[in-house]
Amino acid sequence: MVDGERDRRESAMTLTRADALCAGGAGFVTAVVATLAGSGRATEAQALGRAVPQVDSLAVRMVTDNEVIQFVPSERRNDLMVDRSAGSSLNSVAALPRPLFGEFGLAMHAESKRGQESRNVLIDFGFTSDVLNNNLSVLAIDPARFDALVLSHGHYDHFGGMTGFLSSYQGRLKKRLPFIVGGEDAFCVRHAGPGTDFGALDRKAIIDADLVLTMTPRPSLVADHGFVTGKIAAVTSEKPLRPSFEEIGMIDGHGCAADYMPPAKNTGTFIPDDFEHEIATCYLVKDKGLVILTSCSHRGVINTVRQAQAVSGVTKVHALIGGFHLVPPLTDDDMRGVVATLKEIDPDYVMPGHCSGDTFYDIARQELGDRVIHSAVGTRFVFGLQTA
Repeated sequence: MVDGERDRRESAMTLTRADALCAGGAGFVTAVVATLAGSGRATEAQALGRAVPQVDSLAVRMVTDNEVIQFVPSERRNDLMVDRSAGSSLNSVAALPRPLFGEFGLAMHAESKRGQESRNVLIDFGFTSDVLNNNLSVLAIDPARFDALVLSHGHYDHFGGMTGFLSSYQGRLKKRLPFIVGGEDAFCVRHAGPGTDFGALDRKAIIDADLVLTMTPRPSLVADHGFVTGKIAAVTSEKPLRPSFEEIGMIDGHGCAADYMPPAKNTGTFIPDDFEHEIATCYLVKDKGLVILTSCSHRGVINTVRQAQAVSGVTKVHALIGGFHLVPPLTDDDMRGVVATLKEIDPDYVMPGHCSGDTFYDIARQELGDRVIHSAVGTRFVFGLQTA
């Protein structure tokens, strides 16, 4: 960094919060980023060390997903419990305050245990806060117990529920709760096609909630028990499918700071997303292997798995959960190729949901059999059980 640039940033870091919020245009973003860093309300996550943390058990609950499935009983599969009791019509309707709702979006609650300690992490926020807040309530998940919030990437179906969630639980969340994103790219304004608006992550809502904005472009710890992958390397031929478009800078008060983005992306117009900021959240379950929460896999589901393996040094994959983004223009043969690679990776369980696509699910079931388990709103997957 040249001396002039260093002096400018150090000067910006002395701004007050009021100064930052009164700044306009691109200056708003640069001032806010710098001010948060200077105040300790923005930070880099703790880097993942050589020894990946292990947990004794992990429960992953699908809080928001595309489907609500009824009349499917819970089951035990050796060392896995698939708990579908929440919100099921098989239970007494009178016992439910209201039904669970599905929508095009994703939010997951991960509860890990190691010895006598537990950690709770919310990963993504779904499309709307109405669905997120309703389902958290029905599932009796208390946000006051959250130890971290993770946003996998800057798409509205993963952050749309955030602002309403933070407003609803204002004052109830833990103080200085980490809000983890993969990089400044997550804040860029996006559209899904000509004439569309795919929104932008609300930085001010994060500031007003007094969260600690935590950037994780590299592999980093999450709440002591888990880790995020950092930037997912492209080690296969997988490419983002039907990508959205992002623009660097400020649009209508939202956006990403050009000073914190690669200059090649600052074209002054919308460019195709490369999702370099996308991250996956992972846990190492003792004696079982990695549980990888892919969220959306825009960088490629196999790339995501390979990244988790590479940064952890663990090759055994116990389970793969979330959206795999295997949709057209991929052909059936393309999806069979992905499934063939998954067979080589040999995960114990695969739980596709959200944006995985029906064709992939059908092919995966044919090739991997009962290892493939359908995700649905309210389903809770419990890993680390003793084999029956």
